[in-house]
Amino acid sequence: MFFVMSDARTTQGVYFALSANIFWGIVPIYFKWIDHVSPLEILAHRIVWALVLLICILAYTGDLKELRASFARLPTLFLTAMLLMINWLVFIYAIVNQNITETSLGYFINPLVSVFLAVLFLQERLRPLQWIAMIIAGTGIVIQLILFGRIPWLALGLAFSFGFYGLLRKNLGLHAIAGLAVEAMIVAPFALTYLAWIAYRQTMIFGNDINIDLLLMLGGFVTSFPLLCFAAAVTRLPLTVIGMFQYIAPTISLIIAILVYKEDFGIDRLATFGCIWIALLLFSAEAWVHNKHQSPATASKSG
Repeated sequence: MFFVMSDARTTQGVYFALSANIFWGIVPIYFKWIDHVSPLEILAHRIVWALVLLICILAYTGDLKELRASFARLPTLFLTAMLLMINWLVFIYAIVNQNITETSLGYFINPLVSVFLAVLFLQERLRPLQWIAMIIAGTGIVIQLILFGRIPWLALGLAFSFGFYGLLRKNLGLHAIAGLAVEAMIVAPFALTYLAWIAYRQTMIFGNDINIDLLLMLGGFVTSFPLLCFAAAVTRLPLTVIGMFQYIAPTISLIIAILVYKEDFGIDRLATFGCIWIALLLFSAEAWVHNKHQSPATASKSG
């Protein structure tokens, strides 16, 4: 009934979800354009220009008052801001060091990490097939460790930093843009201090080439646009539907890494990705079947 009554709104939600995830999928290309800039300088500019853009959006929409409610949750937002900064830095570092493939792996792992954290900290329970999916995913990581002597640290860093970020942000109930703006405000002093320091040492790239300057300033849009689309999609679509869109971005990134930038995709990565893909397929199929069986019961109770 919901989809019949709100068909136009649902269609809008699909477009917003597609826009966010397709944009996230191709965003590594942007960071490759500026891969001669140090990851820390890219991160600093990303924080500063994202904050400028978010404040402008809040002013334009008349939602600056939402900042007050967000400031009331400052201790938690301090932690989420640190996690977001770590996530962004790891992502940038991986891309400028020719490791887009591992960022893709990180975001394939992320949904399973979020489930693991929910079990660990929120006492949520998994059904048997979900446990099997988690074990298969873990096996993919173990294969790399045992057979190839390496752990995908960048992928795990991305997955766990964003997983903990989602865990802490889950029940805050904050305005999406205002909450992100406050997080940017928290880390902006660090970013500005770093930019002032490298400017004093005359090692800052910004200010030497107008084209590079514009690309670095574009970081604010690159950060904010997909998040705004995602926030709009969440208000229009069920979370189960949103979840199915989250595999679009890492799939696009992986294709770009292999076909455009010719990154290595050896047997070790194939084994790990294979385990993660099987786990995600099993997990998603189990959730779909479970929700399908639950729906008639829910409908009969509500009727």
